[in-house]
Amino acid sequence: MPRRHASSGDSPVTPAPAAERVGVLLPLPLGSVYDYAIPPEMSLAPGDFVEVPLGPRRARGVVWGPGTGEVDADRLKPVAARFEIPPMTEVARRFIEWVAGYSMSAAGSVLRMAMSVPEALEPPKPVTAYVAAGVDPEALGLRLTPARRRVLALTAEGPPRGAAELAREAGCGAGVVRGLADAGVLEAVAVTPAAPMALPDHRHPGPTLSPDQARAAEALRAALGAGYSATLLDGVTGSGKTEVYFEAVAAALEAGRQVLVLLPEIALGAQWLDRFGRRFGGMPVEWHSDLTRAQRREGWRAVAERRARVVVGARSALFLPFADLGLIVVDEEHEAAYKQEDGVIYHARDMAVVRARLGEIPVVLVSATPALETVVNAESGRYGRLHLPERHGGATLPEVRVIDMRRDGPPRQRWLSPLLQTALAETFAAGEQAMLFLNRRGYAPLTLCRSCGHRLQCPNCTAWLVEHRLADRLQCHHCGYAAARLEHCPGCGAADSFAACGPGVERLAEEVAADFPEVRATIVSSDTVAGPAAAAALVAQVQAHEVDLLIGTQLMAKGHHFPKLTLVGVVDADLGLAGGDLRAAERTYQLLAQVAGRAGRADQPGRVFLQTYMPEHAVMQALVSGDRDRFLAAEAKDRRDHGMPPFGRLAALIVSGRDAEAAERAARALGRAAPRRAGVEVLGPAPAPLSVLRGQHRFRLLLKAERSVNVQKVLRGWLEAVRWPSGVKVKVDVDPYSFL
Repeated sequence: MPRRHASSGDSPVTPAPAAERVGVLLPLPLGSVYDYAIPPEMSLAPGDFVEVPLGPRRARGVVWGPGTGEVDADRLKPVAARFEIPPMTEVARRFIEWVAGYSMSAAGSVLRMAMSVPEALEPPKPVTAYVAAGVDPEALGLRLTPARRRVLALTAEGPPRGAAELAREAGCGAGVVRGLADAGVLEAVAVTPAAPMALPDHRHPGPTLSPDQARAAEALRAALGAGYSATLLDGVTGSGKTEVYFEAVAAALEAGRQVLVLLPEIALGAQWLDRFGRRFGGMPVEWHSDLTRAQRREGWRAVAERRARVVVGARSALFLPFADLGLIVVDEEHEAAYKQEDGVIYHARDMAVVRARLGEIPVVLVSATPALETVVNAESGRYGRLHLPERHGGATLPEVRVIDMRRDGPPRQRWLSPLLQTALAETFAAGEQAMLFLNRRGYAPLTLCRSCGHRLQCPNCTAWLVEHRLADRLQCHHCGYAAARLEHCPGCGAADSFAACGPGVERLAEEVAADFPEVRATIVSSDTVAGPAAAAALVAQVQAHEVDLLIGTQLMAKGHHFPKLTLVGVVDADLGLAGGDLRAAERTYQLLAQVAGRAGRADQPGRVFLQTYMPEHAVMQALVSGDRDRFLAAEAKDRRDHGMPPFGRLAALIVSGRDAEAAERAARALGRAAPRRAGVEVLGPAPAPLSVLRGQHRFRLLLKAERSVNVQKVLRGWLEAVRWPSGVKVKVDVDPYSFL
């Protein structure tokens, strides 16, 4: 529960009756609830959205509960206004408190995510509409033309409508409507506009399910209305998991409840939305960063007013003001994109489970490559598990082969092996489509001078600048810094001396264009597919076979269904295995399995080629054999033996500041104050792998603890024992996913 403060001074005085005041939580980085007086004419209850004075300005917040009476009532400032919008539910308020406590964030910072569109608290500005005035037009001497008669017929029934809408439906000009109003036959009324929504219909017929799909769908339907449950929907790529959980969505709609579906990437939404529209005859409300401010405003308010029945969105959609949430679905639950790394640090999959438990509703976690944490929870009985072992419609899983680059690699400064080139030629000759996967944007990940060896580095980060030849710029993929390509080396002044080292997707496209000049290839990355509209256009092109070859990053690794795509080539399958990330092998397996799953999803069988320098690695062997469970069992044993998640707890502390010496001193002071108790070990401080980020010098400490340890309690005691110098900050990441 957030601490409470008064809205004036802190002098100890005789408490006033709590009923005359309320505690208001503000969407600011504060852990405190502030007391405000209740005006005599105002009635307030927990959850009400209000406007209150805060210093010289006004702020918007939520009534969190009764006031504490810490100061005299005469010194309290009154609540300025209450907004006419449904209050934030008790479950939502408890969820905000839970997230704040778990992530060690201020409750106000979490509330800020839930109030991300403050202007949505105000109703839309009223517009003028017209209704019949109940006056006989002939008694007024008004001649009734055919156009006037059509307008009057429309206003005789139905809701008030604007002049433009009436004119459009009556097939006349807006002047006819205004003329009837001027004559007194129509009455002008002010109405609050609401964007029209084609509501999803649970009665809309769905596809015929296979026996396995039908059994899984029935289990999910049965969970509706039966309280909290968490279920892993585990099925191979192409097994129709989406159609199965759509049946649970339909059951929730039939029960009159709201539904939230989380997707990890905006670009995944194009085909998903098309499938949803065909299944339900209407569309969900979307929630992601690509929306306009007006769209976000309307969407937020529609959720609060229960006009939005289904919401599909990115991780932030979890904090929308649902009035009656009845089901949560987390699609591609294994995705690292569900982890928010800035501001309030949280994992949306895990918080979705918490939100479901607090609301006593079911949550469905969906993946062909579930996270080890989720698998362990299913095996222990904490989660239910439904399995779809076969692809839908008779399609078969693709054959996966490794290409040993030590033996069958390409010539120098080439990136496609002869075996993969041959497979591409065969695929194009058969009139089929192919995909080349390389998880590197741009042209080359590193540019250096041939004369002096100078490497082009970001001025704000310890990271190389990536050449983007199509955009004619150098860019840092960590802070966004960009600069024009240089003609002279900053180190030695040599002209035209830069060499590109290694391939990105643009360089791969250059090689393909030289080898297959007639092939229609397109690059798929966040540089070329910027939002849902671009993703939808790409999907339409591929489905119309206007594209022969996709060359892209992880943006195209999951969620897409292209029936004519029969070949997938992974150019650098080892890319994710380097470094000290404890999840490196698991993530690489998940990513490559999802990429491989794009091949052969219809009638033609699929082939997958993995170019690797480590064909004996457990990840490559698991992909070739298709034995995912054996791979996960080995991963689980290794984590258990070392006390790593999900069998132990981790928390990262990142100390940062613009002054490197001050940041290092603070990190060492934090290290000296580290807790010393059974079941807890502290590693560091040490410079972070990305030791400078956005101009901030960074040092990391890692707290490792047994499962039984209350990590948050240990961290609070630890942090309270250290004083922070000005300009130095510490960020706490409970359950870290990134170790940069």
